[in-house]
Amino acid sequence: MYVLIRGLFSLFFHLFFLGWKAEGLANLPQEGAVILYSNHISWWDPPLVGCVVKRPVCFMAKEELFRIPIIGQVLPLLGAFPVRRGTADRAAIRRALEILKEGRVLGIFPEGTRSKSGQLQKAEPGTALLAIKSRASLVPVAILGPYRPFRPIRVRIGQPFFMEEFFNQRVSGDILNPASRKIMERIAALVVAPDTGKS
Repeated sequence: MYVLIRGLFSLFFHLFFLGWKAEGLANLPQEGAVILYSNHISWWDPPLVGCVVKRPVCFMAKEELFRIPIIGQVLPLLGAFPVRRGTADRAAIRRALEILKEGRVLGIFPEGTRSKSGQLQKAEPGTALLAIKSRASLVPVAILGPYRPFRPIRVRIGQPFFMEEFFNQRVSGDILNPASRKIMERIAALVVAPDTGKS
């Protein structure tokens, strides 16, 4: 099912947006636990990221989407799972940690919601919490857009990194705040980086 849906979305992106221009595809580890995280500027971001990278991605998605007919039935088949925004959703955290323990790719949008202006927002603490607890590698993604008909969408994938400086410390706001800033700084660096033309 994942391959089928991914293929349909890929066809859609190629027909209506002329596909995508991706830089840094080689930065995504080919195996092992990865937290693939991105800025969030459009409803199309999750399927776009899922199409750009080769490994299957299990996305943490807002709970409301699972209540929509058809979409709510398809999302679990794609490995997606719900999260209650604005709360410490322990069930979602447990599921995310299970995915990472299995050596899979977790997809997440640290800002928690779309940025209507396109400007980066402050990260919610969840991504940093998962990175510290799982000790998985993080791979930042910058979606530069634009989502305009017949114009390729630009995507940049950054170098993987770890939160090792926080591994042996008690997880608290004093830890999660700087860790969350570091997470968003990696996306910000990709946004302003010069084009390399390398995939």
